[in-house]
Amino acid sequence: MSDPSNTAAGGADRSLGQLVASATAEMSALVHDEIALAKAELRQDVKRGAIGGLAIGTAGVLVLFSLPVLSFAAAYGIHNLGLGLAWSFLIVGGAFLLLAALLGLLAVAKFKKVKPPEKSIASAKQTAAVLGGVKPHPRPVTDQAPAVARSSA
Repeated sequence: MSDPSNTAAGGADRSLGQLVASATAEMSALVHDEIALAKAELRQDVKRGAIGGLAIGTAGVLVLFSLPVLSFAAAYGIHNLGLGLAWSFLIVGGAFLLLAALLGLLAVAKFKKVKPPEKSIASAKQTAAVLGGVKPHPRPVTDQAPAVARSSA
């Protein structure tokens, strides 16, 4: 931090340039600290996301492996009710196809409702229009240009 003797009584002794330099250095340190904090938070979020993704992936693999077992169990359960084995497997396969068709129709209905982000697009266009209209502030032109010393080498 700063020297306590330089803040209250001695603060008036500092020039404007020193004050600006001090403020610039403190702003730079603040920005660097904010970036370091953001990096630390991102690392933690990435770690949590990776663990969550791994857990979901493992769960998906286990579900995928359980489907054939459960399909056979359903087919043999239907067979035990007195239906032929071939018909039992056909019923289970047909049920899977019906379920897939229903999920496909649901997906198509949801995809048709997807629209572009109209508010974000409008906001971006408005920002571009505002920034497009901004012109740099030129330095004032004076009649008396300062003399430039040229070397005749």
